[in-house]
Amino acid sequence: MIRKFIFFIATAVLSLPAMADEGMWLLPLLQQQKLPEMKALGLKLEDYDIYSPDSASLKDAVVIFGGGCTGEVVSPDGLILTNHHCGYGSIQQHSTLEHDYLTDGFWAATRDQELSNPGLTVTFIDQIDDVTEYVRAELEKDTDNRQNFLSSRYLNGLAKKKAGEKFLQDNPGVEVEIKAFYGGNKYYMFTKKVYSDVRLVGAPPSSIGKFGADTDNWMWPRHTGDFSVFRVYADADGNPAPYSETNVPLRPKRWFKISLKGVAENDYAMIMGFPGRTNKYYTSWEVAERRDIDNAVRINIRELRQQAMLEEMLKDPQVRIQYASKYAGSTNAYKNAIGCNWAINNRNFEQVKQKEQDRLIAWSGKMSEPSYPEALETLAQIVSDRKDMRFRNWMLDEALVRGIEFANITTDIQSMCDALGGKDRAEQQNQLLLLERAYLRFADKNYSPKVDKKIAKIMLKEYCRLVPKQSQPEYFAIIDKKFKGDVDKFVDYIFKESIFGSEANFNNFKARPLVKALQEDPMILFAKSVQAEKKILTEALKGFDDSYNLAHKEYVKGLLAMHGDFADFPDANSTLRLTYGQVKGYSPRDCDYYGCQTTLDGVMEKEDSTNWEFVVPARLKELYQAKDFGCYAMPDGRMPVAFSATTHTTGGNSGSPVLNANGEMIGINFDRNWEGVGGDIQYLPDYQRSIIVDIRYVLFIIDKYANAGYLLKEMDIVK
Repeated sequence: MIRKFIFFIATAVLSLPAMADEGMWLLPLLQQQKLPEMKALGLKLEDYDIYSPDSASLKDAVVIFGGGCTGEVVSPDGLILTNHHCGYGSIQQHSTLEHDYLTDGFWAATRDQELSNPGLTVTFIDQIDDVTEYVRAELEKDTDNRQNFLSSRYLNGLAKKKAGEKFLQDNPGVEVEIKAFYGGNKYYMFTKKVYSDVRLVGAPPSSIGKFGADTDNWMWPRHTGDFSVFRVYADADGNPAPYSETNVPLRPKRWFKISLKGVAENDYAMIMGFPGRTNKYYTSWEVAERRDIDNAVRINIRELRQQAMLEEMLKDPQVRIQYASKYAGSTNAYKNAIGCNWAINNRNFEQVKQKEQDRLIAWSGKMSEPSYPEALETLAQIVSDRKDMRFRNWMLDEALVRGIEFANITTDIQSMCDALGGKDRAEQQNQLLLLERAYLRFADKNYSPKVDKKIAKIMLKEYCRLVPKQSQPEYFAIIDKKFKGDVDKFVDYIFKESIFGSEANFNNFKARPLVKALQEDPMILFAKSVQAEKKILTEALKGFDDSYNLAHKEYVKGLLAMHGDFADFPDANSTLRLTYGQVKGYSPRDCDYYGCQTTLDGVMEKEDSTNWEFVVPARLKELYQAKDFGCYAMPDGRMPVAFSATTHTTGGNSGSPVLNANGEMIGINFDRNWEGVGGDIQYLPDYQRSIIVDIRYVLFIIDKYANAGYLLKEMDIVK
């Protein structure tokens, strides 16, 4: 009886609206939604200190770093901190065998040594406006586009219309965007300023910034110094401008003070950042779909691909550099899928969501609101009807589109063929030049034909094993007809015969370009066939979208009506959010307890000179043995590395500033624990933890390890 009662209480709590530490909250609504609870946990600030539409506030020091991370301004000279893994692509692009910054780290001794990064941007949020009524009115007027209530293209068109062409022309680098929230029940417009001159200032070696690598990814306790340093540059007037030697460091509206006071169990902590995507409003049927299709396919396929990649990376230092970022990106989502399925099964998310649906149905009956139960019926039918198409799409995407690099070569060869069939020599040379550029984009410095060939054989075998022949891309029939089902021979043939198969092949084609060689090129035909199948599946799945979106919007509307408008937070959608909680450890299983703070002692305990993931740099060992930690040590003399907190985060929060009760920076968020990944669907208060590099470790590495203490002189450090 007692056990049943405890189970009842646990499931009841999980089905209630957001609890203490749960939530990714919109800044303009803090006062209505969460400020009293935040203060009860220890917050010393007011809501306008965090977000103010009329003056500079903490939100002005938080930026979108690149396309999928968060960063923060930490000096009046535009210095940015983010994660090492967020800056990884830029660090990799500057790395060569002669200057291997991934292995050795990089530190610009002077500002003219800071390295530019074409394509990298840093984005500030200038303004956030509730435009719900405006969007609704526009949708009502535009009867042909009422189904576009979630369309980013349509909504951003409305954003430009609302802002006005003159405003955008008069403000260089400014962009506007309208985002839908709560399934399209609410809308906000974000006015953003985008800077494109972003330079690498410093990064620790991967043995610090990526210590533990894939073994420790999604794990706690953690001992990773996951940070990198960049700087934003602007023109003389402080406006965004392309890279120029005449640009100057940005003078930001606000930057974070940095605290050396450290953290203790139960201390207040909050995170501001740009979480990418959550699925709080999944139905029970979508939970099962996520587990049995999306995650199951991803786990299976990526495990095979990563094993092949790693084998080649360990054999060849050049391949290790080429595929380091690709491997890291693949394993990140792979472990996420494993953790998500663990949570779905072990915390019975299907039942949790079913109970929420049952509550809504019962409430709807009392309120005489039949539209909410009808929406649930529609959602259940859609999930059932799209099952086969979804599986085929996930298999195609993971095994072929993502798994095989040559599946993404250009297939736009008609202009080249037309030119070769004509007599215009200048046009022929122009088309050859364009084709060569396409080849070089594909076979760039981070591509290895040997690795791609090996992976392709593995991917194709698994794809053909799991996807029925009648559901495979059309060109795959050649595997049976010409090669009697031998995938290895098929892939060898593709690389031998295709002009994209090797540099020699392409040069031979350039010397004697023939239309027939292009039209019959097996790699191009393969890529065309995969892309055609992708288009078919995408269109088929799109056929469910309108009905799904309308039903989902109505379902979420029902939950808001039942719980109250301010009780729930909207799903993450890469917009600026705040999450808060406490510094805490956790118990993942019976008789195990992980504390909230790790130290440099743990780095030395994990050291393994035979395993590239756990190599410790000699300089770091010297500092440890000498206990040369300076002012960054804890009161007991140990050197802090990382800590954990109950804050609710997801992908996109990487690099986010972690702040104490006074709004001072105490760390940089960089990961979540494996047991808490399922929080993207349902928050797990006993398990979910953000993993944060302690700001004292960041400063220690910059100062003591890298001898780059001159950077600290820019910062506002509070002792």
